[in-house]
Amino acid sequence: MKKMACLLTMLITVQSLMAQNNTTNDARMKWWREARFGMFIHWGVYAVPAGTYKGFPMARGGGEWIMNRSKIPVAEYQAYAKQFNPVKYNAEDWVKMAKDAGMKYIVITAKHHDGFALFNSKASKWDITDATPYGKDLLTPLVAACKKHGIKLGFYYSQAQDWNNPGGSVARKEMREGWPNPDSAKVDAYTKANNGHFDPAQMTQTFDQYIDNVAVPQVKELLTNYGEVAVLWWDTPTNMTDDAATKLQAQLKLQPNIITNDRLKRPNFQGDYKTPEQKIPNLSELDGRDWETCMTMNGTWGYKSYDHNWKSVSTMVRNLVDIASKGGNYLLNVGPTAEGEFPAESIQSLKGIGEWMKVNGEAIYGTKGNPLKPVQWGRITRKQNTLYLAVFEWPANGKLEVPGLKNKVKSISVLGTKNTLKSNTSGDVLTIDLSGKPLNDIATVIKVQVDGNL
Repeated sequence: MKKMACLLTMLITVQSLMAQNNTTNDARMKWWREARFGMFIHWGVYAVPAGTYKGFPMARGGGEWIMNRSKIPVAEYQAYAKQFNPVKYNAEDWVKMAKDAGMKYIVITAKHHDGFALFNSKASKWDITDATPYGKDLLTPLVAACKKHGIKLGFYYSQAQDWNNPGGSVARKEMREGWPNPDSAKVDAYTKANNGHFDPAQMTQTFDQYIDNVAVPQVKELLTNYGEVAVLWWDTPTNMTDDAATKLQAQLKLQPNIITNDRLKRPNFQGDYKTPEQKIPNLSELDGRDWETCMTMNGTWGYKSYDHNWKSVSTMVRNLVDIASKGGNYLLNVGPTAEGEFPAESIQSLKGIGEWMKVNGEAIYGTKGNPLKPVQWGRITRKQNTLYLAVFEWPANGKLEVPGLKNKVKSISVLGTKNTLKSNTSGDVLTIDLSGKPLNDIATVIKVQVDGNL
């Protein structure tokens, strides 16, 4: 009897701790779940070659992978830093463009796989202040601008892969994916024999030493020197160990409210949310966890001078609506130039997205996924007793059908106007009269308020 009582007490204690943890997690995640839309920024020394090495454009991969794809020796790649002088960088302008586009947070590559730090690091000289003519911390003004404009700021950090600081891991990519080097077979053989490393300079210390001497100290710097950090965005746990991940995760205590993704070390370090890349999950792929889709505006993360395969504003807005309708966040990337400017096409796209969001942001922020059946004509989000119907395909007969709605309708209106719409209900199908033309060719949003929560 005593044993059963003890087991019951333990069970109650565990349930209580789980409930407490869920409550704490919900409190930390509240702003993120309401934001729905953020800006990713991939920026670093790789913006100097801009996707081209020795006259040959990269065959595949983002511009930020050029060192690995083309197997550029460490000393040669570090010479690019002498040309990285972003004198046109204006953090205030960047943040205002993000805010005007309707974005609520920014995540920037504080250090990508090439190991270059955009901040003044005491753990490595391979950083903006020591290796470039610019010589100033790039994160400090961004922190100030985000604080001024009410934008949350997060840092991307490549915790395992580092192609310049010795000991960092290197994902194995074949030379022939980069440029037509006559020694590609020789380099590939060396890479294969040395766990992805393609330059002896990368191997003058062990991975454990790299974690202790570079990664852990730099994460500590990021979480100590820049005030409140909203997100730590880990990436590619290549050759990562549980021991190394534990050391890195221990630094999070410096920022009790920080949110992290699922890329520190799978499967034992799940973080707060999942990160599908360049795709929007199907409903069948969702498992109840928070998630965020990251996507490029064109075909690259880091700047490539010749990548002009830009997505349309319509595509990006509809991606945002689709993601919100499934309860996720959209992290949309910009790859600035080596001079510190957003590409002109990115600026125009941000303006176009902002124009739509200014009218229809209510259908995105603070919403949850569609509680009804999927529809062919668009996407649906919800907020308490309100449905937002984002109509992509305007019905030719002027009748918009919404199946599965059992609540009594109180009012129907069009966002951005004072117009109210007529409707009728048959069974559990609401039919809305949409005579006339759509207000917006990308997506016209119909607001439906009902009795009772959905």
